[in-house]
Amino acid sequence: MLKRLLFVDDDALVLAGLRRALHDMRQEWDMHFAPGAYAALQALEKERFDAVITDMRMPSMDGALLLDCIKDRYPQVVRIILSGQSEKEAVLRSIAPAHQYLAKPCDIRELKLRLNQAFASRDLVTNPAIAAAIARLRSIPSLPAIYNELTVALRSETASLGQIEQIIARDIGMASKILQLANSAFIGVHGRVSSLRQAVSLIGIETVRTLTLSIHVFSQFDRKSAVASSLPALWDHSVCVASVAQRIAVDETGDKSLAEECFAAGLLHDAGKIILLAEKPKEYGEVLKNAEGCARSIEALEIEALGCSHAQLGAYLMSMWGLPISLVHAVAFHHRPSEAIEARFSPLTAVHCADALSIASGDALEAGDIPLDAGYLDSLGLSEKVDAWRSYIDEFRLSQAESSATACN
Repeated sequence: MLKRLLFVDDDALVLAGLRRALHDMRQEWDMHFAPGAYAALQALEKERFDAVITDMRMPSMDGALLLDCIKDRYPQVVRIILSGQSEKEAVLRSIAPAHQYLAKPCDIRELKLRLNQAFASRDLVTNPAIAAAIARLRSIPSLPAIYNELTVALRSETASLGQIEQIIARDIGMASKILQLANSAFIGVHGRVSSLRQAVSLIGIETVRTLTLSIHVFSQFDRKSAVASSLPALWDHSVCVASVAQRIAVDETGDKSLAEECFAAGLLHDAGKIILLAEKPKEYGEVLKNAEGCARSIEALEIEALGCSHAQLGAYLMSMWGLPISLVHAVAFHHRPSEAIEARFSPLTAVHCADALSIASGDALEAGDIPLDAGYLDSLGLSEKVDAWRSYIDEFRLSQAESSATACN
């Protein structure tokens, strides 16, 4: 079935130009063109659309307000700003309601890639209530302690970019949002960004300060939440997997850029669990309780209770936000790497191994082992490396203990 797209712009000449530029896509997209926000809302009331691609600057109701309405009324619609808008204040307003921000003139290949990626992962989540909750998310909640640490640092005139990057690199919610912004035309950069260090550097400390203190682009868990006690272990596990995945990549490839990509993938790999704890705390609490001492995998229990796994949920959001496919694959297949059909070492390889080894050592939210995929590792010629990688878990824990002891003294 063709995907139905709605393009919105108040300029008739722009719409005519889009219609001509997209003429060759008629075999893949069922495209409709609305001359303004109100016309777009009327179209949405009458028909179902898979994505809305709108200009930012329009009279009466601009693109940000339009997408805000669509987010509330039709949450599963992919929401994209396509604009030459350069005014910083207007651009910042579009961050919360838009899944992605692309620049004019429209690059058809890039638009096609982004939409196909978003649609492919969306189809994995068959539970309508959960899919709608994810599509409405403006951010993944952060740990209150890390959120407060960032706000204190940003209020200081002496804060450095390196200090800000180190804080963000310990938090799944902040990291995912920064990567979302770095992979949009929001900062005017072409190409995909999969390194947190690069993402923070491109966005810059002043914009991070504005996003955090004025726009409030990040959010945090309620300290009194029923799931609050589960959160530190999940964060610790994610940082452990990120650090060990990075170490594995350095040893295996010597490629520092790939190693930074592996760190980001490891940090994000359990983003779906955070979403479930935030959006469905009661239901997911039952899943985690049932997982204790159970021979069945956490994924099997999640799918039975919720209709999808945490890996699918995380990949869905990362795809909607336009993160690089290497990160999406690492999130989606970190328990089942053979299903990704990859023939070489990748962030998925490093994250799968780091995650399985960390869980086997007892460093995880859920009980039970997630087995290493022996066939996958054999196909890459990596089976004999596992014993050496297992030691990295203990080394990470030792380094964390030493850091905590230093901080206390």
